[in-house]
Amino acid sequence: MKTYLKTLWRMFRRHVTRFASIIFIVLISVGFISGVGTAADKIRYSLNDYYKSANVSDFIIKDATGNGFSDEDGRRVGQILGVPAQNVSAGSCFDVNVGTEEQPLYVRLYFVDFYNWYANIPQLIRGEMPQSKYFALCEQGDNKLKELAVGQKFTLDFKDILKRLGGEEGQVITDRMSSQGNMSPEVTVGGIVQSPLTFGLDGEPSYFTDENIEIPTTTDGVNSLPTLLSYVLYLSVDLLPTYADSLPDLPEWMFSALGVDPHATVLPKTSDIYALFEDRNLFSTFSADYKSEVNGKAEEIESTFGDVRVITLYQNYSFTALDAYAQKVLLIGVVLMVAFLFVTVLVVLSTMTRLLEEERPQIACLSTLGYSPIKIIFKYLLFAAIATGVGGFIGYFVGDGVSELLYIVFGYSFAMPPSTGKVALLFYLAFFGVIVLATLGTTLFAGRKMTADWCANLLRPKPPRAGQKTVIEKIPFIWNKLSFKYKSTTRNVLRYKKRFVMTVVSVAISMALVMAGITILDLCLFHGVNSPSIMAVAVVIVAFAGLLTAVVIYTLTNINISERTRELSTLMVLGYYDGEVAGYIFREIYIDTVVGIIFGYPASALIMYVLFGVMSLGSFSTVSWFVWLIAPLIILLFTALVTVILRRKIVRIDMNDSLKAIE
Repeated sequence: MKTYLKTLWRMFRRHVTRFASIIFIVLISVGFISGVGTAADKIRYSLNDYYKSANVSDFIIKDATGNGFSDEDGRRVGQILGVPAQNVSAGSCFDVNVGTEEQPLYVRLYFVDFYNWYANIPQLIRGEMPQSKYFALCEQGDNKLKELAVGQKFTLDFKDILKRLGGEEGQVITDRMSSQGNMSPEVTVGGIVQSPLTFGLDGEPSYFTDENIEIPTTTDGVNSLPTLLSYVLYLSVDLLPTYADSLPDLPEWMFSALGVDPHATVLPKTSDIYALFEDRNLFSTFSADYKSEVNGKAEEIESTFGDVRVITLYQNYSFTALDAYAQKVLLIGVVLMVAFLFVTVLVVLSTMTRLLEEERPQIACLSTLGYSPIKIIFKYLLFAAIATGVGGFIGYFVGDGVSELLYIVFGYSFAMPPSTGKVALLFYLAFFGVIVLATLGTTLFAGRKMTADWCANLLRPKPPRAGQKTVIEKIPFIWNKLSFKYKSTTRNVLRYKKRFVMTVVSVAISMALVMAGITILDLCLFHGVNSPSIMAVAVVIVAFAGLLTAVVIYTLTNINISERTRELSTLMVLGYYDGEVAGYIFREIYIDTVVGIIFGYPASALIMYVLFGVMSLGSFSTVSWFVWLIAPLIILLFTALVTVILRRKIVRIDMNDSLKAIE
């Protein structure tokens, strides 16, 4: 046992570089994939928690007649949904311009019973919540709202909304307003709140996207104000005006049109009903059960009331858009996961195979001492497991940082709900578990093959591969003009076919990953995909794919140098300069890299094709021409960086130790 532990310790000391290589390759892969996947889970978990904490309504029922809803209507909605009275709230809303005619700024006013308000609880951003029982809640999606400070006074221009009707009808109402009195009351901003229903910072499209919907009219043929305003945009940030004395200076006919009693603090007529399920766990980010329940109840409500419009969370831009973006990020991670996994396993297999080759004498000694094959292999499995475990452990924190970064970047498009306290481990555990199984599986396979050989064969050094003629040698016109060093390089490239194939495949997949990131970035910058969140994912892809390329080339080049120390020492003894000795290796690496780039183009096309499909964005025709040039330049840049780092290792090879090694 003591001998076994000593050999185990010596193995770790001898192969520190390989140990570090496995750690870094696993760290990069796990960090990227778990980061992207965890970000998607975190968004969905946060959306679920937000839905519960803010009591987001599952249905918005809008009156399409202009007559409004009664208390009995609210009770009927509650009976259909099978929920208590508090789960059904009512309110009135209309839009006004708080800017000027030259620079309009539209907001939506909501009149609700704040202290009895159960659904869609607003979050105070600044200022204070209203002191009165009833208040007007304004919202709009333009960042111009930030110009309105707490305490600022502005006017509500009711005339503007009517002017937008256009034509003779709009002129009739405008003339009537002018003769009735002051239609632009002054209000004071009491505070700013965030609506839980709408948090898209760039505004949101109308719920009513059907162009064939006819806006109902009043008996005299003029479009009714409340009905018209049921069909306008439902936007994002909320404003709380505070009124000194109810709504001042409005004529009787306007109060009547709005359903407001000018002499009381009650709302006798409402245009909206907000209803929510009692089971708040049913939502689960648009689960199949939730969809089925919502669709069934929506149809029942519409059939019961007739002339109403039921708006579900599926028609809520904020919820559906945020969930859709989270799904796109997740799908990007799933597509790229295969490529990262393949490269990781390939590099680990190459590393462990070379390590076992160097450990041939130790394996033979342990075998002659009576250790079983499984005990001999166990220490190499332990080596791979510890390296993979360390890389995966650090990769978790890297991935957590990536997910937090993406969550923050999503805040450029959405007023993001508070980040959930739940730990999203599913994607991390799944990907890391596959890497562990693949790493241990490849190590076990290589170890079983090694321990199955005779001890006598293992004690003898493995003979170097013989040189072979290349295709170029059959073309005298080219071959005869090459100098000795280029002839040697050409032969050595194909001398180690397994290493050549591994390098080419790894570089090709790494380039495909870089190309995927640059393509997505190109779509965001130059082809109208205005999404900071998707752009951030693209930047992360390029960064991690570049790091993956560097680690892959470093690891395979380092293995190449370790295999050929005697060969390089011979060149040094013969008087070759440091640059010539280093070039002996680096020329091969650049040839392998260029061949990998060539094969990287079809690999890139395949990944891009899959990404275009899962993202429902872009096509090959929209990819800018320079994208096809930037990706290989990035690969060559990282290759050059690796050669600079490894040059010192080559020129500092101990010639005496290398030449005394047994052949």
